[in-house]
Amino acid sequence: MTNEPLTSNQPAATEWDGHNVIAVSFEDDREAYHALTLIKELDSQERVGVQEAVVVVRGEDGQLVEKDSTESAYLLGTASGGLMGLLLGVIGGPLGVVIGGATGLMVGSLFDLDDYEETDSALAAISTSVKVGRTALLAVVVEGAPDVVDAAMSGVGGTVLRRPVAEVEAEIAVAEEAQRKAKREARKELLRSHHEHDKTAVNAKIDELKAKVHHGQGDSAVGA
Repeated sequence: MTNEPLTSNQPAATEWDGHNVIAVSFEDDREAYHALTLIKELDSQERVGVQEAVVVVRGEDGQLVEKDSTESAYLLGTASGGLMGLLLGVIGGPLGVVIGGATGLMVGSLFDLDDYEETDSALAAISTSVKVGRTALLAVVVEGAPDVVDAAMSGVGGTVLRRPVAEVEAEIAVAEEAQRKAKREARKELLRSHHEHDKTAVNAKIDELKAKVHHGQGDSAVGA
């Protein structure tokens, strides 16, 4: 087996700022736990700054279950601290969220985004890398270059997907806004439905009353 790094869809060199979200999938799911240990060792050696790292399993229902984790108390004080919780909330929900404006791209655990490369979405790429029934490592890291993490993960059969933190945060913000708009639209539909239902009931009642009045007037005419 070659020790060449198994990587995919890395950011272009001109976009590199070292603050990245990585998603690592494995040939053998058990290696995800080994990989978590390795990345913690890289952090202790100051070769990589690990802000947050979690081992997750994608259930058959599409939801992500966190199995193990580590975090840096120091790095959690930075601007992107706590990003992993937000990320898991987006890509690990049972229904996902809609992002991408007019494209209507669905991002979430129940959506198989084989065409994510065409959409160029960080969230879609990360979500798709965590397959149903498989274990993966997700982490927020600060890297001088990709070589260190890539080599370590390759050594345990890991394939690294990497996206800039800024890109992930931007898409999460868009996803959250889209989710809020969807909820507002859902509430409007419910209110509209209630209104139409009430109007129908009112119209039926009015028709019933009119019929009674008309019937009463007819009786009066007969008795005259």
